[in-house]
Amino acid sequence: MAKRDYYEVLGVSKTASADEIKKAYRKIALKYHPDRNPGDKDAEEHFKEAAEAYDVLSNADKRAQYDRFGHAGMGSAASGGFGGGMRMEDIFQNFGDIFGDDMFGSFFGGGGRPGGGGGGRRQGSRGANLRVKLKLDYAEIANGANKKIKVKKYIPCNICHGSGAKDKSSIQTCGTCGGSGQVRRVTNTFLGQMQTVTTCPTCNGEGTQITAKCGNCKGEGRVYGEETLSLDIPAGVQDGMQLSMGGGGNAGERGGPPGDLLIVIEEEKHPQLKRNDMDVIFQLHISFPEAVLGTSVEVPTIDGRAKIKIPAGTQSGKIFRLKGKGFPAFQSYEKGDELVEVNVWSPQNLTDDEKKMLEKLRDSPNFTPSADAKNAKEDKSFFDKIFGS
Repeated sequence: MAKRDYYEVLGVSKTASADEIKKAYRKIALKYHPDRNPGDKDAEEHFKEAAEAYDVLSNADKRAQYDRFGHAGMGSAASGGFGGGMRMEDIFQNFGDIFGDDMFGSFFGGGGRPGGGGGGRRQGSRGANLRVKLKLDYAEIANGANKKIKVKKYIPCNICHGSGAKDKSSIQTCGTCGGSGQVRRVTNTFLGQMQTVTTCPTCNGEGTQITAKCGNCKGEGRVYGEETLSLDIPAGVQDGMQLSMGGGGNAGERGGPPGDLLIVIEEEKHPQLKRNDMDVIFQLHISFPEAVLGTSVEVPTIDGRAKIKIPAGTQSGKIFRLKGKGFPAFQSYEKGDELVEVNVWSPQNLTDDEKKMLEKLRDSPNFTPSADAKNAKEDKSFFDKIFGS
């Protein structure tokens, strides 16, 4: 089933402000939240769909990418971890950022973060996203590629394994909240007693406290280092397209979830071919005798070389089409072609004998341009439109 348009999901226009998008998401998220609709799979899917739409439209970079490329610009679940929807823990993290932890306790009955099954404890803060540029040549874009890149970023501390503590005995249950990550307060009002649930101010909702910090990471649970990542790039990407690798960004503090890695595609120029959307274009230069008598030539393609036959009497500007030798469409079976334009080369320096031979042919009826020569100009105009020349 095809994904719905994100603006349609949230019920907002494409010119909606950030505040309008946030309000629309709040309304839908509250309506379809799993805690309000236990066991309702349809409501859960609506909840996930709205969260995914908000994740994209609330981020200026992602929104611009979506407006330009649509769902194709958000990546593919089949491409080794790019895109493909959100994890429930990320949805609840975003949900908490919008509504706040205090609201969870009062609105959802004091059970902690929604969908968390009680307890209210949370991990450390989420790591920041990272953006990298990835250069691809024509063959890698056409066929897809696996690229290994080294990324400098925050990685989990290999001494404390992300806890931030010197050792296991240096982590104690928070004495203020008893490990729940929340504190409850009862106040008397003219309407009677009211109970409120707030994030524990002592442990910031983590439920534990560190008595002795790890000497390697100074209690953060992460250090700045380098990681080698394997990226599976799907075929058919375009210059400027942005893919997202979930969890490939900076590690979070004290076991918090990692951010995402955003991969911006940069297309390397080909020494002989030019790209026009899904098609590739090659300018073939042949000699005057080859154009008159015909010949067979090899032309470069994305994946190598192909042999084509040039019929006798071929005019300059003639275009030969090599079916399926272009780029594939992103996430589609459609494929472009290679267009080969013939250019007849005129020699600049001639010997006396060569000039005499051509002088003899100058007035021959077979060497006088006919009305058919106009067709070459019509073919040429097609490339004029492409390159704007």
